[in-house]
Amino acid sequence: MQVEVGAILEGKVTGITKFGAFVELPGGKTGLVHISEVASTYVKEIRDYVTENQTVKVKVLSVSDDGKVSLSMKKAEERPNRSASRGRPGSFEWHSPRGEPASFEDMMSKFKQVSEEKMSTLKRNNESRRGSRRAGGPSSRS
Repeated sequence: MQVEVGAILEGKVTGITKFGAFVELPGGKTGLVHISEVASTYVKEIRDYVTENQTVKVKVLSVSDDGKVSLSMKKAEERPNRSASRGRPGSFEWHSPRGEPASFEDMMSKFKQVSEEKMSTLKRNNESRRGSRRAGGPSSRS
């Protein structure tokens, strides 16, 4: 089977690395879904979104001269008609890592987790700045 740019296909995840997932396409050809093409949100850990032997829908982004196939899961899921939600701030859908619509409780839990992580990072950075001033760092006054 010839793999064509723009085609949306189903394939099986055959391998997972830090930078993406390898997907076997119909006809035995294998392509790579880069970590930035897994979901429409930031993906820190790819294994939160895919597992080996999972069947996924992918869109063919490119096929290089040497036969390497670049794939996207997030572009395979994009809806062609998004005009209904345009112009309204905050009009978007939340999805769980597996792609199904998330419940309100899931969204709140994720929001709380992200907020706590950000606050922890801010506090840590603030404390390290204060510590360097006390230790006679470049910001301390004599």
